[in-house]
Amino acid sequence: MKDRTGVQQVIRLLLGLAVLLGMGVAIAHGVADRDAAYLEQNAGRALAVFTYLGAKHMITGYDHLLYLVGIIFFLYRARDIAVYVSLFALGHSLTLLAGVLLEINVNAYVVDALIGLSVAYKAFENLDGFKTSFGWQPNPKAAVFIFGLAHGFGLATKLQDLTLSSEGLVGNIVMFNVGVEVGQLLALGILLVAISAWRAIGSFDRYATVFNTALMFAGFSLAAYQMAGFFFAA
Repeated sequence: MKDRTGVQQVIRLLLGLAVLLGMGVAIAHGVADRDAAYLEQNAGRALAVFTYLGAKHMITGYDHLLYLVGIIFFLYRARDIAVYVSLFALGHSLTLLAGVLLEINVNAYVVDALIGLSVAYKAFENLDGFKTSFGWQPNPKAAVFIFGLAHGFGLATKLQDLTLSSEGLVGNIVMFNVGVEVGQLLALGILLVAISAWRAIGSFDRYATVFNTALMFAGFSLAAYQMAGFFFAA
């Protein structure tokens, strides 16, 4: 009975991944039309609104959430979780702010494909793929920070698609970034509860490989979808 419950839990988690991926294909991870319209019509500071929208965008950002799952999947100590998540946050904060405020433009399809690859990379790392295939392991902390930079550019491209008022822009973008961090903390709390519950039922170790294989597939699928957009979008 316990094994059956464990299998059911894994199936639910895998289905959750599939739903997240399907949502990504459906909404292309952009800013919702209603939110975009407000941002473009807004003149001056709207710190609370930008904070809310930053949190909303992070919580609904399927690619960021999948990568976050990969980061914390095999972390057990609060200190390790804090270090890795902080490196990720530092990376995407730097490029989100720099991308928008310094007008550093990157192709949205390419950067979103790289974000998809970051998910696949982390899953491959979780599977000990580097040690098994190549006999060495890249620094995982450096990888999280570097991929954090890519995720930040992904966030920046969504705002760069909009015509934002220059009045109060710095404060608004800073608070958008604060909102992103708030959203990440909320998502992190939910994910930690879910993973802890999975570990408690005793099937975590048995199905960790299956889960990370599915996570890697999701990452490659996201990357392929974005590159198709790069080559074939009008």
